[in-house]
Amino acid sequence: MDREILKIYEMSKKRYGAPKIQKMLEKIGIKVNIKLVQRRMKKLGIRSIIVKKFKHHRSRKDLKEYKNIISRDFTTKTINEKWCGDITYIHISGVGWTYLATVMDLHTNKIIGYSYSRRMNNSLVMKALENACVNVKETKGIIFHSDLDVQYTSKEFNALLKQKGIIHSYSNKGTPYDNAKIESFHSILKREEIYVNNYKTFEEARIKIFEYLESFYNRKRIHSRLNYMTPQEKEDEALRKRVEKYEFTK
Repeated sequence: MDREILKIYEMSKKRYGAPKIQKMLEKIGIKVNIKLVQRRMKKLGIRSIIVKKFKHHRSRKDLKEYKNIISRDFTTKTINEKWCGDITYIHISGVGWTYLATVMDLHTNKIIGYSYSRRMNNSLVMKALENACVNVKETKGIIFHSDLDVQYTSKEFNALLKQKGIIHSYSNKGTPYDNAKIESFHSILKREEIYVNNYKTFEEARIKIFEYLESFYNRKRIHSRLNYMTPQEKEDEALRKRVEKYEFTK
């Protein structure tokens, strides 16, 4: 059985853990429970390279403080109405896990802020938000949606939101669809950039991710939801309409 376990493990490029390997074994006629697969994997010295996102568990009483204002309503009339943010994990051979925090404008799908680091801490998400605010004259009243990760519920991050006049909206516990837009983007990023490259260093990954976000995704990648415009074209359209409206009302 060890040979089959190793074969399935390598076929998955080391992504499969005991539950998926057990299901694959069943498909080839080997009936075995998960605990035995776990023991054999431990004996073989293998484990999934995919690390589950840590979720800080809070009491029901605490969760009442974190309101879901957006409530899966991703519709907008213009830019800088609703933003969303999240952290995704990126594994680099020889380096280990690295972390990318991004901020998306829900009107354009544009990644307007991001931060990439070897550490997943409060600074990671704060830098991404500060980056998003650089070219925005008035941030007061913008709704920023995130999940309940400790970085987004930290006092430091929420003090920054308060300073900017940004309203915080949170996903309900255990419901990733509440932040589906940014989750979808991270899937696209990994399919189109991360998984097709073998970064040698953190710096190489940083440069390539920057090039993908700024040169390709924001400015060249068309979206059916945006009537086949790029995020930058959608933003330019919104800015144009804003200028036209201002001139009309003068």
